[in-house]
Amino acid sequence: MPFYKISEMESKPSTSGPAMAKSVAGELMKAGVVTYQDGEGPTPHFHPNEEQFMLMIEGRMSMILGEEQRTIEAGDLIHIPRNTRHGVVAHGGPAVFFAVKSPCGDGTLDQDYNRAADADEVLKRLSRG
Repeated sequence: MPFYKISEMESKPSTSGPAMAKSVAGELMKAGVVTYQDGEGPTPHFHPNEEQFMLMIEGRMSMILGEEQRTIEAGDLIHIPRNTRHGVVAHGGPAVFFAVKSPCGDGTLDQDYNRAADADEVLKRLSRG
């Protein structure tokens, strides 16, 4: 079905972190709405086979993308190229973003997740805001 109501989609826990996600898959891409609670975020990681865009809908998160770290908030659009280490931590309440990844693969948002070698160090930096 090509029409979806986010409010009617089933929310499922992420396999790569504490997020809840509502997602759908097409032929060449997959999309989802992802929510992290205050202080939560995935372990910093990279996707060797997927390119990603994320659009912040609400809340605020600390983000690392490659070597750049900044605060992102509603209205920010981020492009995450393949093989680029990235991670986020929500600050000040829940944070919600819309994600689109390509290729579709098996349709799950976490399919191409690979933990970054320096994930623990990066997560500490992000947790400080």
